[in-house]
Amino acid sequence: MKKRWIVLLSTLLSMSSLYAISVSQFDSPLYGTAMINAIPNYPAFGEVFTLLQREWFWKGFLIALFLVPVAGGIHYLLIGPKVFSHHGKKIFAFSVLMRIMHNLAALSFLVIVPTGFVMAFGDFFGGGMFVRICKNLHGLATPVFAITVLPMIIAWIRDMFPNSDDVKWMMIVGGYLSKEKKPVPAGKFNAGQKAWFWIAMPGGIVMIFTGALMFFLNKDLSPVATMFGMSQIDLLRLSAIVHNILGMVVATFFMVHVYMAAIAIKGAIHSMISGYKEEEEVAILHSSWYKKLKEEGKV
Repeated sequence: MKKRWIVLLSTLLSMSSLYAISVSQFDSPLYGTAMINAIPNYPAFGEVFTLLQREWFWKGFLIALFLVPVAGGIHYLLIGPKVFSHHGKKIFAFSVLMRIMHNLAALSFLVIVPTGFVMAFGDFFGGGMFVRICKNLHGLATPVFAITVLPMIIAWIRDMFPNSDDVKWMMIVGGYLSKEKKPVPAGKFNAGQKAWFWIAMPGGIVMIFTGALMFFLNKDLSPVATMFGMSQIDLLRLSAIVHNILGMVVATFFMVHVYMAAIAIKGAIHSMISGYKEEEEVAILHSSWYKKLKEEGKV
């Protein structure tokens, strides 16, 4: 009888200790009491997030990871890169500041995109130190991208609004499906570059915000959660949903952008190093801008 009382008392003490730990030492804005209080609101974003996380996010990232390289490979084999003369006149296109901002953004994306894929397939990589390192690199590269957003928006937004040339450009896919060198209707930035701008800049701002919320998920984010009228857990679920969906789109367009700049147009990447584009390239791929430059006497 005495032994039973000792066992019962020990059990009660253990349970009370675990409860005390759960609501004190390990209680946080995300775990403990907050998790219990968020249970009634699980259907709001919990079910959607769980479904997407379990069934769809990894499929979307997998499609993006293979679709662009395969499409790029087919394009390269069937049509090949466009080659323009590098011995003619040069046309100034990008200032030193814009080249620095663009290249910082490009370098940060070269870290953000691969590490993002690793985190998306964290289970495949077995979690652990490698995935944690990628998560930290992802977080460290984000501020580098963040400092480039405002200068690029200020410098380029005027040229990024759609016009009639963009419709014509889309109808012929910028001439990239042909081996011929025919003038393509486009200003300083073509429809594809404009699309990338509007995805990378506003989309990037949203991803910085949602990414920061997830990176500091154990901090008290109640002011932000209250502003959106939801619990911190639901705020993080919504952030993860938005971040992952935008991530798929941004990663896809980034890989396309890299292919176009580094492979599809031979030597085009040098314009972001020297600041100058080849005259023939501008005359063919940015014919409306070339015409304007000629009218202004700059060519």
